[in-house]
Formats: sequence, C-alpha cells, structure tokens
Amino acid sequence: MAVGRFQVMTMLQAARAYTLGLPLESAYSWGLNRAIFIAAAKRGFKGGSGSGGTGGTRALRRSDAYLLGDDMAYKVEEGGTLLFTIGGKVQTKEEFDKRVRARFGVTFPSAWKEALAYVRTFDKSILLSSDDFFGTVYKPVRDSLSEKWSAAG
Repeated sequence: MAVGRFQVMTMLQAARAYTLGLPLESAYSWGLNRAIFIAAAKRGFKGGSGSGGTGGTRALRRSDAYLLGDDMAYKVEEGGTLLFTIGGKVQTKEEFDKRVRARFGVTFPSAWKEALAYVRTFDKSILLSSDDFFGTVYKPVRDSLSEKWSAAG
C-alpha cells in the first residue's frame, strides 16, 4: 500500500511531539490526532458529530485540552497513558498501527528514524508553532517523503 500525505503528516507530527517531550505512545496518538484534524479541516468537518469534529459523546472541558506549543488537542488518559481524542474517538497505538505503521510494513523503523532526524533539524520555536510546523517542516517534504516511503515499502 502507498504511503500518502496522511501518513506523512502523522509521522512528522508524531516525531514533533516526541521531540518536544511526549512519550512514544502519546506521540503516536498526537500525530494521528493532528492528521485526522487537518484532513477533517480540509473537508470542512463534513460528516462529523456536529461538534466541530472535536467533541464527541461526552462534554469536554478546558481541562481536557492539551497544548503542544500553540497547537491544541483534547486529551484523555487510558491505563496511565496520555492519548488524544477527536470526534469522540481516541487515537490509540492500535489505530496508529492500522492506519500508519501498516502502510510502511517492515520499513517503518527506518522511516520513523528518518522522520525523527528530519524534525530534529528544526529550531524548537518552529516545532512549537502549528503554522510554522505545517509550512516549514511538513509542506516542503510531504510529496517527496510520500514517494520515497511508498517506494521503500
């Protein structure tokens, strides 16, 4: 299966979160959450729960918000692990494995190392800004990484 922009965004967002200090499983959840959010925003949050894509079945409070720089996602804790939620669905390691890791197959470890090395070349101030991350880190390489990682798999 091909590695698309969704998987590239997930990997780079996860590498961003890991570089900024989140534990690995939380970073995977963050990456998947942000990729889902951006994909939904591109579609105009159509077909969602009617809550702007971030609500879900329970009322969310400000204490449910997690900030990574100026970027915000809703958090939950499951089994002592910080995870993120959008549209009432928690982004778990299993979901990450299904939607992202499976696309890479055996090349996932090397792609993850490459994503980390790439993200770590940027100043922390860029990683803390959602706009700078998108425009400076993700956008310039989204298609080349998609092609490279698809060919490797």
